[in-house]
Amino acid sequence: MIIRTLNEIINTERDIEWGNGQSRRFLLARDGMKFSLTDTLIEANTESLLEYRNHMEACYCVEGEGEVEVDGKIYPIQPGTMYALDKNDKHYLRAKTTLRLICVFTPSLQGHESHQLSNSKSSCY
Repeated sequence: MIIRTLNEIINTERDIEWGNGQSRRFLLARDGMKFSLTDTLIEANTESLLEYRNHMEACYCVEGEGEVEVDGKIYPIQPGTMYALDKNDKHYLRAKTTLRLICVFTPSLQGHESHQLSNSKSSCY
């Protein structure tokens, strides 16, 4: 059995600053679960252009308000909203307030991956 608390993860190698927030990684490939589970914070008033070429991702909002845009269509995000990027979709993630998302990735994250936000705010992993 694996048991971890958020307090055990904060300020460790599992707490990744990714440019517009933090990705707290509860499960990684080395944990043997074949998927990753993260508690992700997105800073208020930020926009990130993201694309996961090597992973599928599903996110469940537990706090905050924002939106995700895929192919020009905007979907609001608020507590209780789940979105899944089932086609490795390039997407904009916008946080109106601080967003907190619980995210599942498959295949598992190794742990060192981080968004590489550039002037174009593009990110891949």
